[in-house]
Amino acid sequence: MKRILTLALIVFALVFSNSTNAQNKYKFGHIDSNQLLSIMPERVAAKKQLENLAKQLEDNLTSMQAEFEKKYTEYVAKADSLSPLIRQTKEAELGEMQQRVQAFQQNAQKELSNKESELLQPIIEKAKDAISLVADEQGFTYVFDIGTGVVLYFSDDSIDILPLVKTKLGIL
Repeated sequence: MKRILTLALIVFALVFSNSTNAQNKYKFGHIDSNQLLSIMPERVAAKKQLENLAKQLEDNLTSMQAEFEKKYTEYVAKADSLSPLIRQTKEAELGEMQQRVQAFQQNAQKELSNKESELLQPIIEKAKDAISLVADEQGFTYVFDIGTGVVLYFSDDSIDILPLVKTKLGIL
């Protein structure tokens, strides 16, 4: 009987110590990557560059649209007095001009999107690297990004590593 009781106590102790070790084995953290990116100084500079490019493109588009409107207004005012050949030529010219405006608008949107990706990619990589360094230094098993909306739940035991990453990046 003593042997069975001793064996049961040993098994219980082993199971309890294994479950305790398993609970302490994993360390979870979370970060709001959107908040981190919004406070990075590089983001402000990138945003300024994007705004400048957008303004240049918008000014060009506005100029092209104004020129089209002017020519269209002139055409409408003179359309009745023009010969069929001249009217047809003007209409074709206006159609081509409108296509150029539309093409410029599409290309401008594409250029702006490409520039945004080009400017943000190094900032995102810098943030990821800092998160990885902090996670390694602090011994985190998992770090969840709560800014992307992927994590459905995290407990109070999860540690917000944003302050640690901000310190790693030198952001106050």
